[in-house]
Amino acid sequence: MADTYILGIESSCDETAAAVVRSGEQVVSNVVFSQFATHGPYGGVVPELASREHLRAIVPVVRQALEDAHQTYQSVDALAVTQGPGLAGALLVGISYAKALAFALEKPLIAVNHLEGHIHAVLLEERQKGNRELAFPVLALVVSGGHTHLYLANQRNQGWSYENVGHTRDDAAGEAFDKVAKLLGLGYPGGPVIDKLARFGDAGAVKFPLSQIKHPDRREKDAPQKGGPRNIDFSYSGIKTSVLRYVETHDMRSSIEARQRALSATKPSIEELRASCDRQTLDLVASFQRAMVNDLVQKTLTAAREFEAATLFVTGGVAANQELRQTFEDRAAREGLPVYFPSRPLSTDNAAMIAAAAYPKFVSGDFSNRELSAEASLRLK
Repeated sequence: MADTYILGIESSCDETAAAVVRSGEQVVSNVVFSQFATHGPYGGVVPELASREHLRAIVPVVRQALEDAHQTYQSVDALAVTQGPGLAGALLVGISYAKALAFALEKPLIAVNHLEGHIHAVLLEERQKGNRELAFPVLALVVSGGHTHLYLANQRNQGWSYENVGHTRDDAAGEAFDKVAKLLGLGYPGGPVIDKLARFGDAGAVKFPLSQIKHPDRREKDAPQKGGPRNIDFSYSGIKTSVLRYVETHDMRSSIEARQRALSATKPSIEELRASCDRQTLDLVASFQRAMVNDLVQKTLTAAREFEAATLFVTGGVAANQELRQTFEDRAAREGLPVYFPSRPLSTDNAAMIAAAAYPKFVSGDFSNRELSAEASLRLK
């Protein structure tokens, strides 16, 4: 079969991204425009600002992706775009542009679930390495600022099928990292900062209990089958509250406010951030990260045993966390379970993963029509 070049577009949150991928397994170009500078002062993503920034960036980002790939609008075989889940306004920018391009160029348009994109980021890079031997079922942990999901994946004809076997009941893991970093005056995005600072603290200094979920999920359609394996759910609102209480009971407000004043005028380096943190703050950061990592790893491996998974994928923005990767590698190895991660550039939101996930749909002729619209709460199945 001749090479197939798919132009992918991703705009689900605060990154405007475009990429060209060849035949679902070779990244030819990958361009990401980050909005960190826009949202940083607010300590999180502001949806209205995200949509506005996407409008400014999408045309130059797509042009750059085509130029880097030595392709043109006419030479690509199809366009792929994120349909959801994500911020409705942000999604609509990417979808509207992709629909206009597909109509003008008379090219097929392929809608992709953002979560499936994260899963295919792992598959894409494994195929680039020549690894085509993958044992099923695959258990995929998709963990980011907006999502903490466990999917049991199997092959179905040209594509994959997914069963959601676990999710967060409240905050996503990446959201908890960001909110704790904001609480401690460490800036945004919080995940990378906490990951870098945690190595300087004592991870055993503060004891955070793992979340215990005893009641069934109120979303009945997500409940496990009676008599079958149980769903493995997550909850991170409790640990966020525990950090807040620790700050209040240990009189850390003054040091946090001093750090915020000292660092507000610049984008501090990790050395400057470390210098602004006392021992108590560094220990708190390290202990928080250890508790988060242990919970994610323990519940994922429990699900792997429950559902007899043969392979483990860990993907999404939080998959870039060094302690999470190391802990997964160590504990999964003890159980004889192969675990795969995307590279750090493909862990965060990007369009290469969208173009890669679109390829099986291209082969099977699963194209979208002109009525395609954003679905902020799109489910993966």
